[in-house]
Amino acid sequence: MGIKLDNIFDAFSKNFIFRNKNILQSNYTPETILHRDEQIKQVASILRPALRLEKPSNLFLYGLTGTGKTLVVQYVRNQLLERAEKQKLNLKIEYINCKLKKVGDTEYRILAELLRKFGEDIPFTGLPTGQLYQKFTELIENKTQLFIIILDEIDQAVRRIGDGFLYTLTRINSELKNSQISLIGISNDTKFIDQLDPRIKSSLSEEELIFPPYNALQLKDVLASRSKTAFKEGVIGEGVINKCAAYAALSHGDARRALDLLRVSGELAERRGAKEVTEKDLDEAKEKIEKDRILDLIKTQPKQFHFVLYSILLLEENKKNKIFTGDIYRTYEKLCKNMVIECLTQRRVGDIIAEFDMVGIVNAKVISKGRGGRTREIKLAIPETLIPKVKEILEQSLNI
Repeated sequence: MGIKLDNIFDAFSKNFIFRNKNILQSNYTPETILHRDEQIKQVASILRPALRLEKPSNLFLYGLTGTGKTLVVQYVRNQLLERAEKQKLNLKIEYINCKLKKVGDTEYRILAELLRKFGEDIPFTGLPTGQLYQKFTELIENKTQLFIIILDEIDQAVRRIGDGFLYTLTRINSELKNSQISLIGISNDTKFIDQLDPRIKSSLSEEELIFPPYNALQLKDVLASRSKTAFKEGVIGEGVINKCAAYAALSHGDARRALDLLRVSGELAERRGAKEVTEKDLDEAKEKIEKDRILDLIKTQPKQFHFVLYSILLLEENKKNKIFTGDIYRTYEKLCKNMVIECLTQRRVGDIIAEFDMVGIVNAKVISKGRGGRTREIKLAIPETLIPKVKEILEQSLNI
């Protein structure tokens, strides 16, 4: 006999916790964005020539995850499109998330996604890339218009496919007579632009904005504002809000993480049939999200990142001494040769290790070797309980 689920479903139908959970989702755009007035004004000032169909400067936004970059751009985008509609301007602003593998893992798929924004039915593979560029140029040129392309997580696409597509997109303007293209790039990597080919940096002639992390008081304001409409009255106490803000402030001021923590805390309270969200729910949510975040982060990294991380895992398994960057590179080189994969330079592998350190996958400590210079001592920061799952993900990715 099957398990009767009526009790579980009936309990869920009695909603004691949430009024509108969507308000805590990362893709929700609030009417008022707290503590980002200056950034909103700067983005709006840079993009306002679009309201005369004049090409704005290419714009690059940098900042750690959850600092409001995408939120601010989407807010200004919506305002611009409203004004353009009233003024009957041919202004098109489209958003692409380059982190999505089915969108940003090849130049072809990025172009196909842009063409779909124009209503074109493009197969996921099969056509020459040059043909897609030609079609894209024709569509833009068929009337006087301005096309602004927002490329979120642009560094992810560049890591996977190189920076050639950026050069081509910026050079298309020289072929256009009726229209123009402008780019907005969003990246968590503040050093991203420095890694581009000098020709591409020159053709971008970008403006840059840095988004600082939120502090604990700012996060408290954000959480308090959202919780008023997300939760039912009296469900969540000030102590939960304060603790949630403090947790997120310690994680580089990540507002997205703070909102996720609050949402998952509510879901856990709801599952146990409670009528309020407690600090214990918050602590459980923190542990759950940390595990999910690490696994999702690793899954979305390109293969070269997987090779470097797998090298660290192998060294950790067999460690007799401390692990340094040179040890990792030698193990990485052997792996690449065994798998017949082209090796990155030692400097690039060092950059990848630094990125692992930034997102909390490893801890990297600079060690002085006297006349031998300096190196970094590396330790995995992944919880031991997750290491078997991480290894499984890497081995599936690398076909090991």
